Amino acid sequence: MTPHARAYFGTDGVRGRVGEPPLTADFALRLANAAGRVLAPHGGTVLIGKDTRLSGYLFESALEAGFVAAGVDVLLIGPLPTPGIACMTRHFNCDFGVVISASHNRYEDNGIKFFDKNGEKLSDELEAKIEALLEEGPITKKSEDLGRASRVDKSRVEYQKFCASTVSDLDLSGMRLVVDCGNGAGFKVGPRVFTDLGANVVPVGTAPNGTNINDGCGATAPELMQLLTKSLKADAGIAFDGDGDRLIMADRDGNMVDGDQILYILAMAKKEDGSLKGPVIGTLMSNLGLEVALTNAGIPFTRAQVGDRYVLELLHKEHGTLGGETSGHVLVLDKATTGDAIVAALQVLAVMKRTGKSLGELTLGMQKFPQVMINVEVKEKGDPTSIPELTQAVSAAEAALGNEGRIVLRASGTEPVIRVMVEARDEATAREHAEILAEVVRMAKG
Repeated sequence: MTPHARAYFGTDGVRGRVGEPPLTADFALRLANAAGRVLAPHGGTVLIGKDTRLSGYLFESALEAGFVAAGVDVLLIGPLPTPGIACMTRHFNCDFGVVISASHNRYEDNGIKFFDKNGEKLSDELEAKIEALLEEGPITKKSEDLGRASRVDKSRVEYQKFCASTVSDLDLSGMRLVVDCGNGAGFKVGPRVFTDLGANVVPVGTAPNGTNINDGCGATAPELMQLLTKSLKADAGIAFDGDGDRLIMADRDGNMVDGDQILYILAMAKKEDGSLKGPVIGTLMSNLGLEVALTNAGIPFTRAQVGDRYVLELLHKEHGTLGGETSGHVLVLDKATTGDAIVAALQVLAVMKRTGKSLGELTLGMQKFPQVMINVEVKEKGDPTSIPELTQAVSAAEAALGNEGRIVLRASGTEPVIRVMVEARDEATAREHAEILAEVVRMAKG
């Protein structure tokens, strides 16, 4: 599916540098006002959650003002993982939910993303309607029709209960887990979920100060988690990103287990217990090793565009329940409506408990293919498939690789760069073909 052209909404809401358009207080107020009029035109309720960035206070207040002016009641829940907002939006029967977060980015950035009443991301069409109303400017309803605001911070425990409910009767007694929350939105609920199930939890990244989110910790910097898991002889390491929807794990030897490997573990387990439905959905960047391993196991595999929203769309279209990205966005739709790092981690731990196998043993059936990525700067943005010389070179490389490799060419959506990615059975082969293709791009467009 080709995404509709939108001025502000990207693949994961509106995101940018705080204080620079569009991430200003004025824009946040106008965005809330427009969203309220589209998603709750006759009044309703919205749940607002956030991560731990200092700028969250600014945007929380601006969004609250915009919603109240549009006649929408506001529930403020404070720091909670993005999937927790999706869950609690349904719990409170809200018309929609909002998350203030820039996910895995540093604290200088922030973002605003929406869920509908079912806890699912908005369609491109709804986002386009919201953008259209931005041009009209905000409205303020009559005093008697204004919304109200209230805090519901203590209800976070309901999200913890929901996470635990996705793994019935799971007892983690005897398991030691390193849990790195990235100083982000899961710093309270993350360790509590695993502790309540009996695990001995070693918490990391649970002291946010407004500026240390994703700073040398969490899913985007899992090295500390890996080191601690190995040195403490823990059964597994678990790392979340700043908004708690990405999961990266480590086995007892400190080896990283990424989103592709997590998908493999869960797909194999679901096939065995008969709960796997439809194909497993990855993206254009999912490792070829995942596709090969699943195909060998008789499990269909399909690729979506890069971005978990497009994985979700294809899962719905194909009536599937399991999909995700290498980066750790893992969607288990028979357990949650969106990518949820805590829920995904619990599913993996449940497989470990049920099979008696270690995390490392569960990954043995999937051989990761080496990937070589080269970013080639070009004079102007453009579709790489429009370069005749490159098309010919890709055909030659694909013929040489056969079924033992894969080529992906992508134009960056934010900068004049063409990304050349080649996978092969060995790194030398992948690098050789990547360098040849990158040079063709340089000669034609550099």
